[in-house]
Amino acid sequence: MTSKPDRVVLIGVAGDSGCGKSTFLRRLADLFGEEFMTVICLDDYHSLDRKGRKEAGVTALDPRANNFDLMYEQIKTLKGGQAIDKPIYNHETGEIDPPERIEPNHVVVIEGLHPLYDERVRSLLDFSVYLDISDEVKIAWKIQRDMAERGHTYEDVLASIEARKPDFKAYIDPQRAHADVVIQILPTQLIKDDTERKVLRVRLIQREGVEGFEPVYLFDEGSTIYWTPCGRKLTCPYPGLKMYYGPEEYMGHEVSVLEVDGQFDNLEEMIYVENHLSNTSAKYPGEMTELLLKHRDYPGSNNGSGLFQVLAGLKMRASYERLTQKQLVNA
Repeated sequence: MTSKPDRVVLIGVAGDSGCGKSTFLRRLADLFGEEFMTVICLDDYHSLDRKGRKEAGVTALDPRANNFDLMYEQIKTLKGGQAIDKPIYNHETGEIDPPERIEPNHVVVIEGLHPLYDERVRSLLDFSVYLDISDEVKIAWKIQRDMAERGHTYEDVLASIEARKPDFKAYIDPQRAHADVVIQILPTQLIKDDTERKVLRVRLIQREGVEGFEPVYLFDEGSTIYWTPCGRKLTCPYPGLKMYYGPEEYMGHEVSVLEVDGQFDNLEEMIYVENHLSNTSAKYPGEMTELLLKHRDYPGSNNGSGLFQVLAGLKMRASYERLTQKQLVNA
């Protein structure tokens, strides 16, 4: 553990299972350093174990299966600079294990299904991101993972998604309205009737009016821009690459949206796109490209999801520095 922090900066990362949270957390570790950052999975606050949920007829997405009072008290204590004894939910056995001691750290990330659900927990957050995967992409990803790695049938995968849908819509999805940034992953519009979902359209939805947060923009702040950067400076494989930026309204809030549809053929050339973005919170020209290149094997590195995860991470670092008045260099 690094030195005891003067102030704990609390970040929330919300989204359904299998939506890229673990990749995003690895990108944050690049920025803050693993020693500097503690990650708490909110599954640990399940009040019902797997057997208890089955008996009660509720899913893990249902608030009744989670202890929000304990979550709030412990996260508040940790943010106040005191250690906690956090419960552990054992994903292998489906049981709740004895608690573990968690010391306060400079950056604490709470991630899982419900970081923005409880108003009290939400009020403690210094920055929040929601990872929003459209149904079409979610199904394609889950089929790929569960059929290839877990031996499930196509019907099984679809049935499990359908079974979760009502609770997801009721309790998880509405949290988008509270996030500072939403990373939305949609099917491409560049390929007609695309079913593979390998090419993606990704939107960075940035809430306006958040204290200390300056949304990233393309070319001209507040304008509406459609840009096809392919050509001599950027190699774009089929089906090409399109970018969009503009002001919109999203879930009752004024937002700025940056969008990338398509994928980058040559990551080194990302510097060309980076040079046309402003307010990225990078420390020096090319830092964003450098962070992408550092882990070109991470999922999404060649499309907008990797790019926007890095941008969200840079914004989190800027928030940390603003709140603590301390400068950070890449870990």
